[in-house]
Amino acid sequence: MTDEKNPFRTLAEPPRPPSLEPAKSEEDAIREELERGILFTSVEKVVNWARANAIWPLGFGLACCAIEMMAIVGPRFDISRFGAEVFRASPRQADLMIVAGRVSIKMAPVLRLLYDQMPDPKWVISMGACASCGGVFNNYAILQGVDKIVPVDVYVPGCPPRPEALIHGIMKLQEKILASRVELGPVPPKKKKSRKAVA
Repeated sequence: MTDEKNPFRTLAEPPRPPSLEPAKSEEDAIREELERGILFTSVEKVVNWARANAIWPLGFGLACCAIEMMAIVGPRFDISRFGAEVFRASPRQADLMIVAGRVSIKMAPVLRLLYDQMPDPKWVISMGACASCGGVFNNYAILQGVDKIVPVDVYVPGCPPRPEALIHGIMKLQEKILASRVELGPVPPKKKKSRKAVA
């Protein structure tokens, strides 16, 4: 079917059957239209959803686990599906520290300093056996677990863990973020204006 205004061939719309429902009033039609476009939720759920789906990891690799961590950004594993592909070069722009590899005693204060420079809220994933418990390096030079200097949210086991295991760890972290409570911090009290009698 062609039209003078539209030169392209279009299919004719099938005739609509007569409605069996009673005619809606204008108020009911407006109410139905509003209900299609309104979403009822809480601020906490929206904030947690945004935080869970926009994780920015810190580019911080220490040993062989860092190669597996780098692999998750590539096209084969594609961590961008989870909103975590933007590895930041500065701790002030990151909210996730992935400790990938063994932490030496000399590196521990540097790691803690980087953690302190990250803005709140922040999370830590301990990747691999060396970061989690020292691994096979049971000696004086290696920190026996990164949880001795920073709080760890998710442990990813393995030596080294596969990229799929790290992606699973990030998904577990997202579940933890979605279930957490939003902390607003201290709100300063309002100063009361003192009314002095004017003589």
